[in-house]
Amino acid sequence: MSDLPKKCLVDTNVPISANLATKPNPDSDVPDACVLECIRRIKEITTNGGLVVDNAGEIFSEYINNLSLSGQHGVGDTFAKWVHDNQWNVSKVTRVAITKNSNSYDEFPDHDGLTRFDNSDRKFVAVANAHPAKPPVLQATDSKWWGWKDALKEVGITVQFLCSDYVEAKYQEKFGT
Repeated sequence: MSDLPKKCLVDTNVPISANLATKPNPDSDVPDACVLECIRRIKEITTNGGLVVDNAGEIFSEYINNLSLSGQHGVGDTFAKWVHDNQWNVSKVTRVAITKNSNSYDEFPDHDGLTRFDNSDRKFVAVANAHPAKPPVLQATDSKWWGWKDALKEVGITVQFLCSDYVEAKYQEKFGT
């Protein structure tokens, strides 16, 4: 039985990390177990559907700016190709309207603990917040999210850390709190 929620958002670092299995990066310290977990989750999504994206295509644009649409190089690239091919298939991908507002979105939650949230990642939170079921955001390696997890939880947004030990250690290393 899968532990993947019926619907979820996928931060771009998940497919990027999955690509490390076939496209090793000598500068990467991402553990093999993390890479394998990213691969497992991506395969579940591409098999069963349940991806949530914004209807303006900002998340998809981020995917194709960081991954290959050929689908030939790694599981992350295969995911990008799958999103491209299925983005209008309502049985596999749910598109949610969000409203851009300067460097943020009207749907981004108002919380003091989120004032310094990365502008480039706000779209994921805005989409999750705008969706009636508030689907979780799958997160692999971005340690900054570890510091925001409690504030996000307080506004009803769940982050599923696929590599929680790695992310927590990186957060402690960078921010020491």
